[in-house]
Amino acid sequence: MAVRKLEHVGIMVADLEKSISFYTEIIGFRHLGTMVHTNGVIRLAFLAAADSSETEVELIEGYNHSLPAEGKVHHIAFTVDDVEAEFERITELGVPLKDTEITTLPNGSRYFFFYGPDGEYLEMFQPAAK
Repeated sequence: MAVRKLEHVGIMVADLEKSISFYTEIIGFRHLGTMVHTNGVIRLAFLAAADSSETEVELIEGYNHSLPAEGKVHHIAFTVDDVEAEFERITELGVPLKDTEITTLPNGSRYFFFYGPDGEYLEMFQPAAK
């Protein structure tokens, strides 16, 4: 068996519309569609990066609001070309930061964490130059 790609990452959210707005306006994703689960309770929204549908984010409303922000999925990382520009943009937009500065790893990769609308950890990640 060979895994071909990461299909999607599911994030439980309290307000689907608020989260769709965040992921489209702040992250820059495209909203691919919304549906009600077959159980009639859970609502799902699917989003993808503007230039790709390789990996999707699935927002899940109505599943379990009592789970902690740092749960089974610790964070989602987004690859960016200029982490400093993203840090400035996210800061200027007033998005709450988890990190007050950009961290540089020993290999030269750089990143920072910030919070989504439900307190989920999100990361902007710039890979090391090759």
